[in-house]
Amino acid sequence: MPIRPAAALLRAAALALALALALWAGAALTLWAGAALALSAGAALAHEGHDHGARDDLSAPAAAAPRGEAASEAVELVAVARDGALTLHLDDARTNAPLVGATVEVETPDGPRPAVATQEGSYVLAAPWLAAPGHHDLLVTVTAEGVVAVLPVDIDVPAPAPEAAPAGSRLRALLERLARADPVPAAAAAGGFVLGLAGPALLRRRGGASLAALLAVAAALLLGAGALARASAHEGDGAGHREEAHAALPAPAGPGADPDLARRLPDGGVFVPKPVQRLLVLRTAVTQEGVFRRSVALPGRIIPDPNASGVVQSSVGGRLSPPPSGAFPRLGTRVRRGDVLALVTPPVQAVDVSDMRQRQGELDQQIAIVARRVERYAKLAPSGAVAQIQLDDARAELSGLRDRRAALDAIRQAPEALVAPVDGVVAAGAAVAGQMAAPGTMVFQIVDPARLWVEALSFEALSVEAPAPGAASTARLADGRSLTLDYRGSGLAGRDQAVPVQFAVRDAPDTLRIGQFVTVLAATGEETAGLALPRASVVRAGNGQDVVYEHVAAERFVARPVRVAPLDASRVLIAGGLAPGRRIVTEGAELLAQVR
Repeated sequence: MPIRPAAALLRAAALALALALALWAGAALTLWAGAALALSAGAALAHEGHDHGARDDLSAPAAAAPRGEAASEAVELVAVARDGALTLHLDDARTNAPLVGATVEVETPDGPRPAVATQEGSYVLAAPWLAAPGHHDLLVTVTAEGVVAVLPVDIDVPAPAPEAAPAGSRLRALLERLARADPVPAAAAAGGFVLGLAGPALLRRRGGASLAALLAVAAALLLGAGALARASAHEGDGAGHREEAHAALPAPAGPGADPDLARRLPDGGVFVPKPVQRLLVLRTAVTQEGVFRRSVALPGRIIPDPNASGVVQSSVGGRLSPPPSGAFPRLGTRVRRGDVLALVTPPVQAVDVSDMRQRQGELDQQIAIVARRVERYAKLAPSGAVAQIQLDDARAELSGLRDRRAALDAIRQAPEALVAPVDGVVAAGAAVAGQMAAPGTMVFQIVDPARLWVEALSFEALSVEAPAPGAASTARLADGRSLTLDYRGSGLAGRDQAVPVQFAVRDAPDTLRIGQFVTVLAATGEETAGLALPRASVVRAGNGQDVVYEHVAAERFVARPVRVAPLDASRVLIAGGLAPGRRIVTEGAELLAQVR
């Protein structure tokens, strides 16, 4: 009986000890879990820090090379400090064209120094004083094309940044110190944790065997902790070497910050260094508001001037043969009016040949009879037996018969000559020696290349009117070239549910071809206000919207959404989205849209 209270007391003491060890072990495990979580967070922060660095570099792309900029009404300047030299890029403030042949003088801490021209619009000056970190104030005097501009430039040279430790190194060091710490408490904590979990279950079972097993497990864990401590003591030096080796690794290089690399900024703008602008040939213009005549875009094609062109056709069917010159005219050959281009020999049927031979026989018989009569009259006329008038009539009859006989032979042998109706160039021709040409077949087409027309189709009867004096219509070719047109008239009869409208091409180039398709921008009598820009200024964004690029700074461009309307073959009308007085890219906008 006294043993039971002692056993119960012993079980209660063991349970309290197990609970205390469990609590201590839980705290230790929480610490280790927190350290592991901190390690993973440190690695994640290290990776995120690398990305943020790239984005920061994009937002400030000029940080790798200190630079400054200044501008006046006529001159735009960008100064770049690199490798102990100062490079000055000079451009026209309105057109962004490089200023060549300018005289540049810079006020430096060593006094005024001239800059030497190195390439188109770039000037270089040795500047060893720019190697010192800090703020540098410069005064640049530019003389170009009779214009003198004094431009103050500020350049901030940052101090060299210290080598930063790898991201998350502090968390790794903390974790390594925890790994090198005395493992006895950790092992003891693990033992207490096991006892805390298994103790209550074993104590519910009555008997000393359960209690003895519980105490044996705890003792084994405590002894294992000592062995783990001795093993970790031998590995301490190796861990220290690993830490030193890790610290000796160089920090990963940041993202490339090449100042001569165009890139798109996080805010959507485009950073384009001046050297890259020279390569892309970026040009700008200042927008000005004006009043323009509204234009209507119509499909059209090139046609010959009906007053300066013609076709060569055969009036009778026959076989084609070369002209007396010996060869058919080639395409593009210039011919004169009346030149023989080909011959057509009409075919003769068998029935016609029989009739012609019979007629020839009759004529030959009549000619022989009349010839003998003329011969007899000629003998009798001197004696007065035959009147002279009878002799003359016989001779006239003989001449007529001979002419009819010759004409009958000519029908069989003489071909028809095909001549050029106008002066011009052979635009089309399908003549082949021996080819049979039907009556009305076009053998050649003659066109004057200096006198061409454009025929457009208007699907609105009142959309195109005779423009006012000074308002010329234009046409745009597929390759971007433009033509100036003069209105000639529009038809009253519809053609394919459209009204034909004809224009004459003013100063037609030699490269135009008959039938070539064009887009006609016909000027109407309506007027509208807006900003006129070249068609190359407007590009299509990824979302399908029309945008133009504004030159907001010397090396920065921003896309502006706009609403456009057709104006003429080379310009568009900005009807909304842009204010006057802005510098807009007129050449190279498509290249800016490709920068990523």
